[in-house]
Amino acid sequence: MSQQYALIIDDNIKNVNVLAQLLTLQQFESIKVFNPNELDSLLKTLPAVKVIFLDLEMPTLDGYTILERLKSDPRFQNIPVVAYTVHLSEINVAYQQGFDSFIGKPLDADKFPEHLARILEGEAVWETS
Repeated sequence: MSQQYALIIDDNIKNVNVLAQLLTLQQFESIKVFNPNELDSLLKTLPAVKVIFLDLEMPTLDGYTILERLKSDPRFQNIPVVAYTVHLSEINVAYQQGFDSFIGKPLDADKFPEHLARILEGEAVWETS
């Protein structure tokens, strides 16, 4: 089986590392972006990703702005973009803005494999816990 990639965009190193560990257990390699301002240059050399995890609140760009950029790029229009955030009250806004799924932080390690499988099958997952 060829390598599967997930893109993680989040400025919090601890959160990224936790998510990356969970993805590793599911046979994914994580591509980590801590500074969203570096995203445009990274996208030019990015391997094909199966899923994108995007934090909503970062210092320089919010997740909604990044989502708009990703969805305007033909390479990412069919890739599920998952909002993952501590701001659980943002679930309806994330839905309205076009996120494909929503998973609240902290991530539930027991539920994550099922959530990821459902997302990869094209099913929306909207979980706050």
